[in-house]
Amino acid sequence: MKTIAELNKIRQESLERVNLRHDRKGTRIVVFMGTCGIAAGARPVLMALIEEVNKRNIENVVVTQAGCKGACRLEPTVEVYKQGEEKVTYVYMTPEKARKVIAEHIVSGQIVDEYAIGAYAE
Repeated sequence: MKTIAELNKIRQESLERVNLRHDRKGTRIVVFMGTCGIAAGARPVLMALIEEVNKRNIENVVVTQAGCKGACRLEPTVEVYKQGEEKVTYVYMTPEKARKVIAEHIVSGQIVDEYAIGAYAE
């Protein structure tokens, strides 16, 4: 059994990893996994992102999941938080689009405009 001090340390480390409201080093990719996201195919998108990050051995990138974003018609939805940049929201994602986001946005620093929410505003 863990001691209270060990459990508090684990808790603090976990909170630091998931907190998106503070300045963070590196990049965080969030896949929204509410019921609507899962039904629309978010799980294969999540797996493609994780596999691509691992395949490329990209450091300082965390792929995580969150609940419902509240934009069901745009699912699967992915948000990219890069240090020092505005968040980018990608919509109608597929595993193929996810791989392209890793290659172009995460590795090359170029936002994939055609997948970003602004491209679907009409």
